[in-house]
Amino acid sequence: MSIKHSTRVTICGEDYTIRSDSPPEHTRAVAAYVDAKINEVLESAAVVESHKAAILAALQITDELFAARSGQEEVAESMRVLSGELRRWLPPAKRQV
Repeated sequence: MSIKHSTRVTICGEDYTIRSDSPPEHTRAVAAYVDAKINEVLESAAVVESHKAAILAALQITDELFAARSGQEEVAESMRVLSGELRRWLPPAKRQV
């Protein structure tokens, strides 16, 4: 059974209590990142409403996530190719591993 942590955070001037399996310091770091992204949108655009800024920030964060996943897939494919090439250098008895 996982332990639920209740962590108090502030995002865009609003206080929230987040219940999560994650350690409180992780939850605070995530909340701080979201808060920073929303503030970034509020400062750089003509967006005044915080809910619209939150949506734009969510889009930016999701774009970052997709880019990271894509990069991770590219690294995994490179590792598979490299592994196949290295396997050819192994003695036949060791290639099955």
